[in-house]
Amino acid sequence: MSDLPAIESIRNIRLKVPLEVYTIDGRLIAQFGNHKRIPVTIDHVPKTLINAITAAEDDRFFHHYGIDMTGVARALIANIRSGDISQGASTITMQVARNYFLSREKTYIRKVKEILLAIKLEQKLSKAEILELYINKIFLGHRAYGFAAAAAIYYDKPLEQLSLGQLAVLAGLPKAPSRNNPVTNPVRALKRRNYVLYRMYTLGHIDRETYQSTIKKPVNASKSLLVTEVDAHHIAEMVRSSLVSEFGQAAYTEGYRVYTSIDSTHQAAATRALRHGLLAYDRRHGYRGPANTLDTARLVDSSYVARALANANAPAPLIPAVVLNVAPDAVSLALADTKKVVLGPSSWRWTKKSIDAVVNPGDLIYVIHSLDGLLLAQLPEIDGALVSLNPHDGAVLALVGGFDFARNKLNHVTQALRQPGSNIKPFIYSAALDNGFSAASMISAAPIVIEDTLGNTWKPENYNKKFFGPTRLRRALSLSLNLVSVRITRSLGIPLVTDHLERFGFSRDRLSTGLSLALGSASTTPMEIARGYAVFANGGYLIEPYFIARI
Repeated sequence: MSDLPAIESIRNIRLKVPLEVYTIDGRLIAQFGNHKRIPVTIDHVPKTLINAITAAEDDRFFHHYGIDMTGVARALIANIRSGDISQGASTITMQVARNYFLSREKTYIRKVKEILLAIKLEQKLSKAEILELYINKIFLGHRAYGFAAAAAIYYDKPLEQLSLGQLAVLAGLPKAPSRNNPVTNPVRALKRRNYVLYRMYTLGHIDRETYQSTIKKPVNASKSLLVTEVDAHHIAEMVRSSLVSEFGQAAYTEGYRVYTSIDSTHQAAATRALRHGLLAYDRRHGYRGPANTLDTARLVDSSYVARALANANAPAPLIPAVVLNVAPDAVSLALADTKKVVLGPSSWRWTKKSIDAVVNPGDLIYVIHSLDGLLLAQLPEIDGALVSLNPHDGAVLALVGGFDFARNKLNHVTQALRQPGSNIKPFIYSAALDNGFSAASMISAAPIVIEDTLGNTWKPENYNKKFFGPTRLRRALSLSLNLVSVRITRSLGIPLVTDHLERFGFSRDRLSTGLSLALGSASTTPMEIARGYAVFANGGYLIEPYFIARI
């Protein structure tokens, strides 16, 4: 047994704790990792839970030295009779030895190692330390490792807020987390819980009245999904990618708590603004029809309708609905909460169609809340992005990379290359101001014909097709006159303008080498545009955007 690990190493073992991402004001954005674990110290573990665990797993825990010889003898006899290794008689200390140092294979050699390690653990650690290791490590189903994580997943509460019955349910899980799972096997979980309560009663941890009243209560656990407080999926993915690049797979298990530069209030406003803006744009381009069509013969089946609505995931403010009936001036809908609502003509007026050309019974549609009630809506075909920077230090205050991360994970803030168009003009004009022009300089806004070396001609126009005479620089910028921007660029020269744009953070290899650069012929991201404009806001220095404030 010379290959036994050193017991002292257990003090330095780091439990696998998931990566958590927060806003700068401490609101949860996301969690990454296969292990849900909330480490707790033994001082914060309810005495009732300790009694329940020892009653279920090892009632002589505080009296033995790592192994229970009576239990070992009983298990050995049972295994000899059965011809296999079906019983182990593991004490809590032996389970700690196995979970931290050994595999779960059922062999006599592993059992001997387990016993030896358990004895060593008892010699090196206190009972409280061993219990703490057990309470934080043991697997309890549904990705829950440790009792605090199980309390959060099954009851959405911290350990100290659980009732006796709930603690007994958790204490009954280590033996068989799947079989005794209170969510998937409530009948077995009830039986196991009542066994734990009976053991607590016979050991004197609870009185008869408490025991009898508690076993009458149902098992009311339900799997609690992780509830995030801020909708910021794209920034969460940026954090995850950054940490995996830095720390590899350890990013998911080392318990990193990342506080981003995101402000939760700004993020909520940005998300709301982008989504409502895209929905409004989409409405202006016509109604395309329902998202899906259900079997009209089954609309009387509320469970069928409820399942269809549950599967019609869409981000706020979109609300899925099923059309039940259609009349000339009213549409009856079913919502996910089984609520029935009626739409009036104002709800679909924007489609510029009669209602029978818009929806039919069985259609699965979307609606949104408006000042005038519910409004017919649809998932937009277009996408967009919004980013807000602190111009003085580069902190990303809000970032929305698209309408719906679940539908399209492309981060349009950092990954979508688009032509900046007239957004580039302030940088062109700043190059002019930096090279002898003033805001009062007069520039011709008359028509111009530009011929390249191959004899091809280009006749740029202003967006409104109108032409102007000599125009002061300040007015030309306020009117976004294309012809003035082209003349400035030709006067300064493409190399000088390109050098100037590079000082604002734009990549030279994505800038046009022709005069069309004056009208935004380049490939940039919204983040680059925001970074460039920050130079104007902060008085003249280029910032480096960042989204991780601290780890």
